[in-house]
Amino acid sequence: PPCLSPSLLLTPLMEAAVKSPRCGQDAQPHVWTLRKGYDVLRQPNLNKGLAFTLEERQQLNIHGLLPPCFLSQDVQVLRVLRNFERQASDLDRYILLMGLQDLNEKLFYKVLTSDIERFMPIVYTPTVGLACQQYGIAFRRPRGLFITPHDRGHVATLLRSWPAPAIKAIVVTDGERILGLGDLGCYGMGIPVGKLALYTACGGMKPQECLPVMLDVGTNNEELLNDPLYIGLKHKRIRGQAYDDLLDEFMHAVTNRYGRNCLIQFEDFANTNAFRLLEKYRKQYCTFNDDIQGTASVAVAGLLAALRIIGNRLSDHKILFQGAGEAALGIANLAVMAMEKEGIPKEEAIKKIWMVDSKGLIVKGRASLTPEKQRFAHQHDEMKNLEEIVRTLKPTVLIGVAAIGGAFTKKILEDMASFNKRPIIFALSNPTEKAECSAEDCYNLTEGRAIFASGSPFNPVTLPDGRTFFPGQGNNVYVFPGVALGVVSCGMRHISDEIFLSTAQVIAQQVSKQHLEEGRLYPPLCTLQDVSLKIAVKIAEEAYCNKTATFYPEPEDKEAFIRSQVYSTDYESFLTDSYSWPKEAMKIQSAIF
Repeated sequence: PPCLSPSLLLTPLMEAAVKSPRCGQDAQPHVWTLRKGYDVLRQPNLNKGLAFTLEERQQLNIHGLLPPCFLSQDVQVLRVLRNFERQASDLDRYILLMGLQDLNEKLFYKVLTSDIERFMPIVYTPTVGLACQQYGIAFRRPRGLFITPHDRGHVATLLRSWPAPAIKAIVVTDGERILGLGDLGCYGMGIPVGKLALYTACGGMKPQECLPVMLDVGTNNEELLNDPLYIGLKHKRIRGQAYDDLLDEFMHAVTNRYGRNCLIQFEDFANTNAFRLLEKYRKQYCTFNDDIQGTASVAVAGLLAALRIIGNRLSDHKILFQGAGEAALGIANLAVMAMEKEGIPKEEAIKKIWMVDSKGLIVKGRASLTPEKQRFAHQHDEMKNLEEIVRTLKPTVLIGVAAIGGAFTKKILEDMASFNKRPIIFALSNPTEKAECSAEDCYNLTEGRAIFASGSPFNPVTLPDGRTFFPGQGNNVYVFPGVALGVVSCGMRHISDEIFLSTAQVIAQQVSKQHLEEGRLYPPLCTLQDVSLKIAVKIAEEAYCNKTATFYPEPEDKEAFIRSQVYSTDYESFLTDSYSWPKEAMKIQSAIF
């Protein structure tokens, strides 16, 4: 390790990162820290609670500050689970886990990874939506940066306020389109916090290298503006040049402080800003929009898995989208790219995709179409009713991403089954109450022939004939942790759409034949860490092949290289790295000659 002066002022996150091997054959890494006493217990990245040994307690001056009890990390996990089960609601469980994250970081991630399928719906969708709505009440301790228009000219100063000196991944939101809940303003901070928790739990990104950011530019939500407990700026959203100037300064300040390799993920920006900001920044910075590109990748992964069941190509299908926002357009564009890979021209691929927005079927000549929507506008009569549109177009794939709960009616589901032997139906809207249909309705109304996926989790469905189906959850968590790990590991400076198509292919390949027979289109959530690692390795291989990586020399074993960077949830030793000198060298001089 580097030679550190005792007078060097280290932040807690820096201290936790300074490790050196213990002497001896069975040496174990240990953490070196200047912190002593109660200060150690107040730092979530240092605190081990009752898992500190007696020697550690004595050396860190915390002996007596803890009960005279010593617990292993596994026993601590059991205690957390006992408390978790006692909570009355999912929101209470969310608050419990966020409190644990503020108290003991390693234990929080140990709990999360012990059963990711159980805890992910609590720390992320669907519970995080409710948590965002109640964020003012649930707020305990800041876990990120809040930047406002009033900070123009001083964003760099705010970034210096964050204690970690080396940030590799940022998730930023302005809170205007939180899940399917709309404008939640400053309360949207729950999304970057939850997202980055999954960067660590599922992708192995080190939490001290991740930063959640809220760009609080106001809110147009009248209920929040009139709420005396609202913790954000109480004015209407700023628009236009003032908004763009703040974004420009933020992006510039981030790369100045953390380097051009720092990943910046845009999250839950409204359609008016999401596409143009992605196009504006994607070739200047290491950035992506998860609502557009992440959703596209996980949806296309589901389609590729569905093709393994049906036995044909994506270009053999007609796809109809209920919704024409960020998610729909992102999926459509990536689906076009996938069809091109199959060998058909782009123009032919575009013709296979139809969209319905709030004004009806998107067709040529319809007024007020954005450039993104015009790409998928075809020659057809205008239609408004979704049931009639489905009956007329007879799509083989129906994808819902408009956050209109129950949009896929009984009539639509029955019609899809009437003109398709195996209809593909994705109800991807979040949270659960916004889903276009339930898994139970989809399977029952199509007599078990539908290939179904959803954005929120649904329980297994058993049909009257005894067959049981396990609905696939097309959650972006299959995508963004692995993408982040791969991009950061090899130091990429730009993220292309090809990365998201490669990611979709990796995800689809991880679904076993048995899982496909059970109706699953995605790997089990318990395998997320392995899936993320495979995605990261694939990205690294392509990055070095395409000369888009910046970390050299190129590692021969890329999987081992990436594994070496993955965060460990196991506790480390805080014991002093003590050792002896030769007896002669330690002889005390007792006389002056």
